[in-house]
Amino acid sequence: MAAADELAFHEFEEASDLLAETPDAATTSGSNQLTPQGHVAVAVDSGGSYGAEEEVEESDRTALLQEEKQQPGFWTFGYYQSFFDVDTSQVLDRIRGSLLPRPGHNFVRHHLRNRPDLYGPFWICATLAFVLAVTGNLTLVLAQRRDPSIHYSPQFHKVTVAGVTIYCYVWLVPLALWAFLRWRKGVRERMGPYTFLETVCVYGYSLFVFIPTVVLWLIPVPWLQWLFGGLALALSAASLVFTLWPVVREDTRLVAAVLLSTVVLLHALLAVGCKFYFFQPLPLAHPAPPTQAASLSPDLPPPPTSSAHTT
Repeated sequence: MAAADELAFHEFEEASDLLAETPDAATTSGSNQLTPQGHVAVAVDSGGSYGAEEEVEESDRTALLQEEKQQPGFWTFGYYQSFFDVDTSQVLDRIRGSLLPRPGHNFVRHHLRNRPDLYGPFWICATLAFVLAVTGNLTLVLAQRRDPSIHYSPQFHKVTVAGVTIYCYVWLVPLALWAFLRWRKGVRERMGPYTFLETVCVYGYSLFVFIPTVVLWLIPVPWLQWLFGGLALALSAASLVFTLWPVVREDTRLVAAVLLSTVVLLHALLAVGCKFYFFQPLPLAHPAPPTQAASLSPDLPPPPTSSAHTT
């Protein structure tokens, strides 16, 4: 403490002596330096780095301009690489957001944060298509074990059908929805619609709930299968409705109701179509008709035959 006090008093004494020798000098408030009148005093901050923040801002601005100039073209692989630049924590957070929809919690604003990705939707659709095809074949295998009269043959075409159906749904339906919302934006001024990639991302993550549901459909209990399917459809459709509602709520009631009803109806058609096609009810085994000759007892006399005699 004594050394610090002496140092402070020594600086004050030196400054007073300097003022006494040069009465025309003036002190600056930012730094304890004496500057003669007629000269410009430059204040130096406590860190001793003049203009460091301005240099950093200038370097960041230059780097940003260089990145904009070096942005890859639409036809290059680097352009699409940015859509797959997500980590595991981001993907898991977006999956949880699609599984737990709630009113007032916008999936785009709270989870995407203006950074839509195609990594999650791509692998969710691929996994769902593969699981649909595998479980559809396993259903027939398990049914054959219970009833040997059922003939099973591998149905590899189901992989193609599932892949084409799911990927077309995830791309074409968001495209039509995005185009309709863009058109309604010009008709009625309101909150701007989501981008096309954001709409695709929302639809892709909304299908994740069907992956465990399809596995549970292996349980050979029809009412339990429909219960799991209805629960998955409710969660998935609610995620879409809660996400689209902030966009369409300022439109007319008729347009908003028709649009949201169409979204839910298409989602239900996808779920029900997959249920009937990949888990179709097995045909009942037709029992062999009893042979009339084998059913007759040998002890009984043969039935009398009537002969017509003409006289």
